Amino acid sequence: MKAILVDDEQLPLLHLQKVLERDIAGIEVIGTYSDPLMALEMVKNLKPNVVFLDINMPGISGLEIGEQLQAYDSPPEIVFVTGYDKYAVEAFELCALDYIMKPVQLNRLQKTIERLRKRLKSDHEVNVEPKPLITIKCFNHLQFQYQDQEPRVIKWRTAKARELFIYLLHHRNRMIDKDTLIELLWPECDLSKGVTQLYTTIYLIRQTLKQHGLEGITITKGNLENGYKLSVDSVQIDVEEWENHASQLSPPSLHNAQVYERILEMYHGDYLGEHEYLWAEYERERLRRLWLQLAKNLSNFYFEQEMIHAAVKVNLLMQSLHPLMDDSYFQLMRLYAMTGNHAAVEEQYDLLASRWEQELDSPVHPDITAWYVAWKRS
Repeated sequence: MKAILVDDEQLPLLHLQKVLERDIAGIEVIGTYSDPLMALEMVKNLKPNVVFLDINMPGISGLEIGEQLQAYDSPPEIVFVTGYDKYAVEAFELCALDYIMKPVQLNRLQKTIERLRKRLKSDHEVNVEPKPLITIKCFNHLQFQYQDQEPRVIKWRTAKARELFIYLLHHRNRMIDKDTLIELLWPECDLSKGVTQLYTTIYLIRQTLKQHGLEGITITKGNLENGYKLSVDSVQIDVEEWENHASQLSPPSLHNAQVYERILEMYHGDYLGEHEYLWAEYERERLRRLWLQLAKNLSNFYFEQEMIHAAVKVNLLMQSLHPLMDDSYFQLMRLYAMTGNHAAVEEQYDLLASRWEQELDSPVHPDITAWYVAWKRS
């Protein structure tokens, strides 16, 4: 159960966080905010189950924030936490789950959490759209994650069965002509033998899906047996989810920087990176460029704000995932120079020069070298 806490006063905010994390099982505090407008933005992106919300705040009251939260497509439960009881009627008119007086007492908070659990359970039972039970993970390599379990790799009967499944998944919800599939996987076979190989491999895939309880993934044959289509039901795909989140981002700001960081960390490696299928290269490169652009945007924002530690963290992440992209090395050199860490500047330049020479047989970009030489002389 995920919670966000909002209070313009730091002491009550820290106290509530401490009580929730220390004494209440099953609660994860995913954000604490003293700026209510920032909290509104974060709720939209982080989608907590519950928001603990102070009422008396400068600029905008907790009641107004609660009203705006209720207008969201999937509004969180709201628990008002305040030092005054005169707002109780207005709070419950907003359908708030509860209204707690400060200072927050553990036994009172436990009653609120029990009420929250019952409400969430009830909402889940009447929800006509079931939560996806399986996630297909395509970052780096193919994995399947059953609800509340660790991701796992499925053993396929043949390498061709695995590639055909991934190809159909890549083109999900589209009918793929059988000739295209045969040309992709069995180009050396004549048509008759290729058709036999295709039918056999489709059979093996269906058996593997059934064996592992993946009934939400189906492969159907087209009219006149002209091809195959893979469809998913109650299944989510990590790449699809990641791109949906990324597409909703506005330019980096203090209000959404944490959201950027979470989305960058969701990218666990290139799309099907370990499988190295040539037909996936366009999508792999497209997603890689999207991730890098988000990372550069956040890095530049942190750099402009002189948030050195945060900027270093983003660029080290860029470097770990894409060690041949020179942007992160140059940005780290500039950041370390700002802090007077001469050894780290030299280390980054030497590391870049070494990797480019070994992997690309190329010298460092002249602009970076010129900056480095000028810095050494200064």
